[in-house]
Amino acid sequence: MAIPNPNILVVEDDRETRTLIAKYLRNNACNVTAVSDGREMSRAMADHRVDLIILDVMLPGEDGLSLCRKVRSESQTPIIMLTARGEDIDRIVGLEMGADDYLPKPFNPRELLARINAVLRRQAAAQAASSIEGASTLAFEGWRIDLRLRELRNPEGARVAVTSAEFDLLRTFCERPGRVLSRDSLLDLTQGRNTGSFERSIDVLVSRIRRKIEPNPADPTIIKTVRSGGYLFTPRTEPAGTEAVAASLSS
Repeated sequence: MAIPNPNILVVEDDRETRTLIAKYLRNNACNVTAVSDGREMSRAMADHRVDLIILDVMLPGEDGLSLCRKVRSESQTPIIMLTARGEDIDRIVGLEMGADDYLPKPFNPRELLARINAVLRRQAAAQAASSIEGASTLAFEGWRIDLRLRELRNPEGARVAVTSAEFDLLRTFCERPGRVLSRDSLLDLTQGRNTGSFERSIDVLVSRIRRKIEPNPADPTIIKTVRSGGYLFTPRTEPAGTEAVAASLSS
């Protein structure tokens, strides 16, 4: 899962369904709070952090669509709607209200868990992209890449010499961690199509970067080769703290 032991809030008025969902999710490393209506839902959200809401449409009192709209007006907490009605119009209305996904009853609990994982992964990816976007310095495994000064510094703070092409490729990897990038897409993102570049040049640059940042360039763990796919930058990338950046620049 994108979040270890996520806090899931199940809002379902049918006791048997509510119990089934809660038991299955708890058996699959989720922390679950199960409630039966909107009033209990509001109390649960006020009491602790909720990473995702499973929300039934047909609830006593305020219905799920209204509750979905209310939650979405206040937060970006992911919502998966459940309903006994499977018509397209119901799914469309739920999504328009701000739901992230929609699952008609009856459903397989394994499918619900798969949808929870998918929604949490998408949210984590979006948050990572949002935090990286606009940052002037990125960090991964102790390394720092200064996008403004176009510098690379190792975990000890020493500047590591890189060519302009190497810097552009490393920056592209840092801005897209955890994604398989083909040689073709890497060319488009770094060198463009008007420079006479070719896919083999990406392999050469990756080899040079590996010699500078990998603990063992012969067995790379930071930039992995994906067979028939391209390359995968494995570390988590984060904006570097301003204090650490200032310290590195003064060294």
